[in-house]
Amino acid sequence: MQNRLSVFIGLLIACLPPLTACAAEVEQNETIRNTYPLSGAAPKKVTVDNVNGSIHVTGYAGSEVRLTAHKRLRAESPETAEQARRDVKLDISQDANTVRFYVDGPFRCRNGGVHIDRDPGYEVKYDFELQVPQDTAIDLKTINDGEIKVDNVAGDYKVDNINGGVEMTELSGSGKVYALNGKVTVTFRENPRGKSSFGSLNGEVRVGFQPDLNADVRFKTFNGAVYTDYEVTYLPLPAAAAERHGAKYVYKSSEWSAVRMGHGGPELSFDAFNGNIRILNRGQ
Repeated sequence: MQNRLSVFIGLLIACLPPLTACAAEVEQNETIRNTYPLSGAAPKKVTVDNVNGSIHVTGYAGSEVRLTAHKRLRAESPETAEQARRDVKLDISQDANTVRFYVDGPFRCRNGGVHIDRDPGYEVKYDFELQVPQDTAIDLKTINDGEIKVDNVAGDYKVDNINGGVEMTELSGSGKVYALNGKVTVTFRENPRGKSSFGSLNGEVRVGFQPDLNADVRFKTFNGAVYTDYEVTYLPLPAAAAERHGAKYVYKSSEWSAVRMGHGGPELSFDAFNGNIRILNRGQ
């Protein structure tokens, strides 16, 4: 568990507290709006890599990405406000049918993660509202001071939040959802056809599927319980891995449990370290 978490956190952030807790004397607000046309043939993808703030993505029957970004700048003085305007930028790029929104600043590492080594005397927050064609794949990340919400998206997804929850409704794709310090709530309009995972370190994981769920399910929780509406058949656990130390072998047992729902199908994994797991039938 620790290795997986350390890799996950290392990719995103070196420290978890908010970027700054400045006592603001200057506050400036700005709204950014734009549209990004997409072609109908090629696969579509939207990436949002945020630091402070929320992300809300809604699928609609259209052919362009519609952006509304609310920027709030708070600073200790006019001088630090000017420094914040120079330091922190929203980089937007489009390559064919892929649109990327990236909040950049001196807090970014070379690998795209975040480090916090001082209080710069300012805070910049972006709250994203996006409308995307329903079949768009999404890759969403944020760290502080915001929730991630997704509605009515049929494409595949990768969603990570550090200090907030994730709520996704009426999905039809497959992918990964993780909230380090928050609740994960997901409902499916169509059950996932591919391997998918749902997890939280400090929060409940609640996922609702259609009644005809056929899947092989793996789950693990340390300080919680697992609940489901579905009838299950227990599956054998994989053999314990062995490591040789001199003349001896050391076996490490799996902490996961495995069951089959319906006739079996794609692997669905659920991981809640300090919370319950609820695998729910939306028809009941």
